Amino acid sequence: MLEAVAAGIAVVADKPFAPDPATAREIRAAALEAGVPVAPFHNRRWDTDLVTLRGVLDGGALGEVLRFESRFDLVERAGIATGVGGGVLSDIGSHLVDQAVSLFGPIASVWASLDMRDARSLGRDQDGQIDAGFTLEATHRSGVVSRLTSNKAGFLAARRLRVDGVDGTYEASSTDVQAQAAVAGRSPAVDRAGWGVEPAGGTLTTESGTASVPSAQSSYTDYYERFARAVRGEGTVPVSVDDAVHVVEVLDAARRAAESGQVVEVPAA
Repeated sequence: MLEAVAAGIAVVADKPFAPDPATAREIRAAALEAGVPVAPFHNRRWDTDLVTLRGVLDGGALGEVLRFESRFDLVERAGIATGVGGGVLSDIGSHLVDQAVSLFGPIASVWASLDMRDARSLGRDQDGQIDAGFTLEATHRSGVVSRLTSNKAGFLAARRLRVDGVDGTYEASSTDVQAQAAVAGRSPAVDRAGWGVEPAGGTLTTESGTASVPSAQSSYTDYYERFARAVRGEGTVPVSVDDAVHVVEVLDAARRAAESGQVVEVPAA
């Protein structure tokens, strides 16, 4: 990535954005010095269920938000990457932390637990341990507490969101509709109007009762269109490098928290 930036080439950087905070900051400094657009591939800000939730938050029905819960389990033992940047915390964790940051702002401290497994038990022809899942509890500087969890070594896929506010609770279970459609070979270029809508939305429960919230529509193509405009000098990148550096800082703090069993503070940006 640094070679591309030095050559003046715009970059979309897959997650994890960097293996450690020092490298993440080095990439940010290089991009600023070269004046080259660099965008972390945190495309899941455009997940349909998250866009639906963002609409609920913007509507104000929940009041002051207290807690956010996000669970994303996949049955993908063979899909757990090994080596530098491997493990589910670096993979799904990058997305879930970024989603929480995009909703509720920077994170001040974290506690975490990692589901460490022997690599051979996951079908790998190698020795060593790898995290097949995680639970991370983050306190945002805004005061919101996020509980993020994911596992790829289980036997049941699940995608659930819940937000508790002083005036209401929002809950939703989703099908990860865009990713599943892409895996099935479908494309938003063929049916943009019907793309990225969950079969069901969520529910909003307040003092007045429970009401259904219809699914919003979203598309990952928005990410690429924003990146293209940034490359042409017509706007900013879809996700800032500052946010990517912060996510790497949070993941690093989470690993240290899992090792120590203690809450670990996240450096301020």
